[in-house]
Amino acid sequence: MRRRPLFFAFLLLLLLGAGGCWWWYEWRDHSQDGPILAAARRYGLEPALVKAVVWRESRFNPRRRGAAGEVGLMQIREVTFGEWAGAEHIKVMPWNCQDDPATNTLAGAWYLQKLLKRYVQTDNPLPYALADYNAGRSHVLKWQQGPAVTNSAAFIKQINFPGTRSYVRSVMRREEHYRPIFPPQGGK
Repeated sequence: MRRRPLFFAFLLLLLLGAGGCWWWYEWRDHSQDGPILAAARRYGLEPALVKAVVWRESRFNPRRRGAAGEVGLMQIREVTFGEWAGAEHIKVMPWNCQDDPATNTLAGAWYLQKLLKRYVQTDNPLPYALADYNAGRSHVLKWQQGPAVTNSAAFIKQINFPGTRSYVRSVMRREEHYRPIFPPQGGK
């Protein structure tokens, strides 16, 4: 008989823990919706795509730092940040502004839009742009041979960096996941 209260206490703790994990996951997953929606609207991108890139790059952590100097939600490098500021005619922009979720997401969305425009001659510019975002243009040009010049399925098969191939596939899957639910009804 004494085991029953222990079992229920354990079950209660387990349920509270699972509920806490679910709440934290939901909070984190929506913590940057405002800056993501604003950047997607500003640059004419699908909000689900911007959110999927943020998810993959930083898991919604605006303080994330990459090994190659990438910073923030969309893991922007200083050079890209400078290109964005120049394109937007922003004269003085301190580098530490890149930590700001709104600024970082604007710069990242601008860059992603620029990459998508680069590959409009393909059947689906998204895999090319994502590979470029992750590995750089020089690698995309190496992988863009034969049918992969315009055929995105062939292009993905030719990506010989497993990490980049995984990156492209995971962002595309995550965009499909977010598309029906983001932006939320009412547009926020």
